[in-house]
Amino acid sequence: MKTISSIVTILIAALMAACSPDQPAATETLPSLPVATVKAGTTEIQNDYPVTIEGEAEVEIRPQVGGILEKIFVDEGKYVQKGQPLFKINDQVYREQVNNTSAELAAAQAAAANAQLEVDKLQPLVENKVVADLQLKSAVSNLKAAQSRVAQARAMLSDAGINLGYTLIKAPASGYIGRLNKKVGSLLSVNDARELTSLSDIKDVRVYFSLSESEYAGLKAQLPGATIDDKLRNAKAVSLSLAGGELYPGTGKLDMVNGGFDKNSGAITIRATFANAGGLLRSGNTGRIHITFTQYDVINIPQSATTTIQDKIFVYTVGDSSKVHKQIVTVAGRTDNTFLIKGGLKQGDRIVLDGIDGLQEGIKIQAAAPKTEAVAYNN
Repeated sequence: MKTISSIVTILIAALMAACSPDQPAATETLPSLPVATVKAGTTEIQNDYPVTIEGEAEVEIRPQVGGILEKIFVDEGKYVQKGQPLFKINDQVYREQVNNTSAELAAAQAAAANAQLEVDKLQPLVENKVVADLQLKSAVSNLKAAQSRVAQARAMLSDAGINLGYTLIKAPASGYIGRLNKKVGSLLSVNDARELTSLSDIKDVRVYFSLSESEYAGLKAQLPGATIDDKLRNAKAVSLSLAGGELYPGTGKLDMVNGGFDKNSGAITIRATFANAGGLLRSGNTGRIHITFTQYDVINIPQSATTTIQDKIFVYTVGDSSKVHKQIVTVAGRTDNTFLIKGGLKQGDRIVLDGIDGLQEGIKIQAAAPKTEAVAYNN
């Protein structure tokens, strides 16, 4: 009996020890993730748009008279000054026209002089009633006809002189010569389908890009000013990247908005002008224009703090109990690595900055201090 009683005592003691509250429980391990409090501040965003580049003047050089191309004074790609000779058309035919019309003018002037003499002779005779008034009227009429022929001959001479001048083709503006489409000895016509060459004035270049209606509305909203002219004047300088990715060293200025939207594309064209003294930019270049806007009182968060599900962007906010909650946000713009938030967050909210891929709604985390480089959202 004593043995049985001892065994029962031992079993009761073991059971009581197992139920004792002093027994330590298993420790729960919480994920440690960087958390920070968002703040509203001032930041700059950059919008990029594809562009086409044109010279300030794009001129097709065409002959205004026909003939044999006798000389070419320039080479392709060379810079020429306004008024500099470019091409010479054989002018023999046109010089003969000048000589002929000069002779016709001289003959007409001589006939007019004779007619004037006749009038001068009859004038006193009529006054003294020696001859009839009708003879004087006839002489005056002949004089007017002779004077008309003089005017006609003078006009023909002027026209011939103009055509002779057209045989020397000069640069209508300063700029760079394009491809030469004709060779010496070619027969030129004013009706030729192809121009002799083209000339690009690229001292300043015009950079054109297009915006959709919604993008244009956003641009107007971000630029200060009451009218579109005011907004363009107040716009910051814009920069340009070329097709190879290199940044053009100069900056440009927005200076024109097209009068209306294109009916087919629904886009509107905007122009910026860049100085191009070094000639680095040429007509036909492509690239991207960069327009920078200053945003005030906005929340700026790292893109690493967001996740995208079905075209919606979410962040994980952290409550007082260290539980995370998935929150949809509305993005107003972006910089290189950050989003500008216009809805879904307010100043003072705490968000998880990184490592959100495995998070689920309502789980607890251990908040860790963010790395210095992770607080780019806080301007």
